[in-house]
Amino acid sequence: MTIKYTKDHEWVRVEGDIGTVGVSEHAQHQLGDVVFVELPDVGRQLSQGKEAAVVESVKAASEVFAPVSGEVVEVNHELEGEPARVNTGAETEGWFFKLRLSNPAELDALMDEAAYKAYVEGLA
Repeated sequence: MTIKYTKDHEWVRVEGDIGTVGVSEHAQHQLGDVVFVELPDVGRQLSQGKEAAVVESVKAASEVFAPVSGEVVEVNHELEGEPARVNTGAETEGWFFKLRLSNPAELDALMDEAAYKAYVEGLA
């Protein structure tokens, strides 16, 4: 299992050819209380760096970008009824969608956990 992060604060946890995608703890903290999540449709083809989902909080609405390209194979329907799961478990139960990676080499451009933590500390 590999976890990688983007500069837009998404994460992707890769197991085999399936990547589970969500927003980082840092992102959910910046957003505040999440009140709505719009998820992509199963079967949708996503391109790395392009909009994949929307998350709305009491502060703002933000796009969630696809950290890697692929086909959406599952979405987290729990978020539709309980969007606050993004706040309570941003990197666990608050995941947004799963996709089948179409180009695993795209992972090489993303940060590992240590690099991401250093990146976030540099933003402060």
